[in-house]
Amino acid sequence: MATKKVHSTPSPETQTEAMKIARATQKPGQTKEQTKLIAQGIQHGIELYKKQQKAKSRERDKLRKKQIKDKQTDTDEVTTATAPAHDHAPARQQWLPWVLLALSWVGFIAYTQL
Repeated sequence: MATKKVHSTPSPETQTEAMKIARATQKPGQTKEQTKLIAQGIQHGIELYKKQQKAKSRERDKLRKKQIKDKQTDTDEVTTATAPAHDHAPARQQWLPWVLLALSWVGFIAYTQL
């Protein structure tokens, strides 16, 4: 299967800009046909430049979105990792007073037995 290349017509702004540049660089004795060919080459160059810039922009956008997603994932992991640590601290603090109470009673009983 042969694939067709779709040639989109350049925008009028691109055409006028290319023609201005072609006329500005026109040499004495150059024919109109040569100037048109130069303008077409300039149009092609402008279109190629625009395509490259769009591709770079898409890549930057993808990278930015990935960084935002990674940063969000990292903060989610940090909060998930720190949450269990906070859960263990109150558990230790709950048995500590009871152990101290028991030790004080044992000490009190031992003191009164003497």
